[in-house]
Amino acid sequence: MDTTTLGIGTRLQHTQYGPGVIVGVKYATFLISFIHSGVKEVDKSDPQLDEIIPENVTAELETTSDVEKSLLKILRQWNGVSEVVPLGDRWQDGTLLLQPADKSLKPKELPIGEFFHKIVMLRDRLRVLEQNINSSKNLSDEEKVNIQQYITRCYGSLTTFNVLFKNKEQWFVGEKGKEG
Repeated sequence: MDTTTLGIGTRLQHTQYGPGVIVGVKYATFLISFIHSGVKEVDKSDPQLDEIIPENVTAELETTSDVEKSLLKILRQWNGVSEVVPLGDRWQDGTLLLQPADKSLKPKELPIGEFFHKIVMLRDRLRVLEQNINSSKNLSDEEKVNIQQYITRCYGSLTTFNVLFKNKEQWFVGEKGKEG
């Protein structure tokens, strides 16, 4: 595959990450938005990469920080795409059991995967809320900081659920975690 002719919008298939689209071109790497794995930086010479459909071919190198940020903001606002977050292996196919103190009442069982999905959706919505606050033209900087502190506290309250995440980099982080 001739990587010198690939540009933003080119559809690719990666053996490990699956199908994706180039969203950025650097000197030696592509920034590729994979359907199942999110955005990854992949070396242009990666033998696991194959072109599916060439589109928007450009010869010049482009930086994508602004383009990528705008695209991700739009995708998150419309909630069409969210990050794929894997559940920890030990929880796969597990069940969450809510047992009332009153033993005469029936317990509620819920697949852990469904519960985890709701937690991830809550995290995604908090992120969108943060973005909307930060980009608001109607709020002063002081108001933005005050509201951000509440969101950070929400993340801190949700750290209990970090045990469910497979990857530590996807954990909730509260105020104490941001200091270190």
